[in-house]
Amino acid sequence: MNPLISVTKLSKRFPGVRALHDVQFELRPGEVHALMGENGAGKSTLMKILAGVYTRDTGEILYDGQPVNFQSPREAQAVGIGIIHQELHLMNHLTVAQNIFIGREPRSRLRFFLDEDRLNAQARDILARMHVKLDPRALVGTLTVARQQMVEIAKALSFDSRVLIMDEPTSALNDAEIAELFRIIGELKSRGVGVIYISHKMDELKRISERVTVLRDGEYVATVETKDASVDEIISMMVGRKLAEVEPTQGTARHGEIALEVKHLNAGPLVRDVSFTLRQGEILGFAGLMGAGRTEVARAVFGADPVESGETWVRGVKVVIRKPSDAVARGIGYLSEDRKQFGLAVGMDVESNIVMSNLGKFLSLRVFLRRAQMRQRATHFIKLLAIRTPSAAQQVRLLSGGNQQKIVIAKWLERDCDVLFFDEPTRGIDVGAKSEIYKLLRTLAAQGKAIVMISSELPEILHMSDRVVVMCEGRITGELTAEQASQERIMQLATLRESLKAA
Repeated sequence: MNPLISVTKLSKRFPGVRALHDVQFELRPGEVHALMGENGAGKSTLMKILAGVYTRDTGEILYDGQPVNFQSPREAQAVGIGIIHQELHLMNHLTVAQNIFIGREPRSRLRFFLDEDRLNAQARDILARMHVKLDPRALVGTLTVARQQMVEIAKALSFDSRVLIMDEPTSALNDAEIAELFRIIGELKSRGVGVIYISHKMDELKRISERVTVLRDGEYVATVETKDASVDEIISMMVGRKLAEVEPTQGTARHGEIALEVKHLNAGPLVRDVSFTLRQGEILGFAGLMGAGRTEVARAVFGADPVESGETWVRGVKVVIRKPSDAVARGIGYLSEDRKQFGLAVGMDVESNIVMSNLGKFLSLRVFLRRAQMRQRATHFIKLLAIRTPSAAQQVRLLSGGNQQKIVIAKWLERDCDVLFFDEPTRGIDVGAKSEIYKLLRTLAAQGKAIVMISSELPEILHMSDRVVVMCEGRITGELTAEQASQERIMQLATLRESLKAA
């Protein structure tokens, strides 16, 4: 069977960074080919070259046996190559239908006006094939991250692609939505569509892919049949060391006084009568299904969303937090699940992002920046967190997702917050970087920091948490110690209110 795509000796450099060197890759019709590697390994760069976002420096790309060199995404889309990016590329002020068909909207007979009825009907057809219940007229900015991800998938499918590149497509999806996505992928395979699948979730790759190609530090390592390769072997190829060296270890932090206490918090439909305590040196896990209200609790405590009623106590003192600056002043930091929208200034450099939460510390006469001190602190955190960047002056947008996540963490470490909310801290991060984040969280807890970790990955919650709070439909349905917690017990509590409704 002739391959749909064949890549040989492909290389790409950015200023100060060798992203790819002599990489090879092949995709067959009707195949799901997984592309694996740590953050910064070159996976997304390779895919963006195939999708016309970047142009290659050297090497050859054959598509259907013919050499190609796409100069824009439109060129790649025109021949049937679609991509679903890890970071959402949607316009929040437009509707679902407008985002799906942006630049290809059907026109009315007058040609100057859009045919909104046809546009919405076409979007409704695609969403129906995906079995996704979404109003084509809804503004994308009002949707959850999971729903926005489904819009991205619908947009890619609207091109009737022969090659579909999926970069971390399930990072914001729950189990039911993942199952539906896999059903869609199965249909695409049956039609001969080739799928390139990037994910750090090993169980997904075993379920969905036929072959796995591994990149490390921008270079090709190997291609193996998925059924013949163990998870340990794949991880070893990715990180260049054995699995045991990247697994996190259980913490032994001693818990101190209560650092944060929330009483009867109400904020919108997804935060109803929420109460919990958090102690110094503790990692408190927040578990629940998509839409349970975990992120909304963090945003309400941090002052990012308005609070209707309730009390917040910090180190025994009742406080009023109306906006994020109030929370920061009280020693509370929040690492958002959407790092690009709420955590980073991607157009600025690494140094500026790290010091921005504590900028007043680096001002002289309240006007002039102490550049040398800024560079010194940024360099300190680059080394501490092993951030892969050519220098502190590198623009954040040019770094991998895992390194961007570390920069958000560095920002709040520079502020030296006593209470830290980590919302999906390892989403889109490879197994090696996850290990570094786990060790960092445990180190912070050992130093007396109080940490709330919100995660959709139950193994992560179980392994890292000293206690687990479980939410369902805006309410806390249970609290478990580390000894009491299990996947089965958490899922029982996470679906409790649904069970009560059914009864």
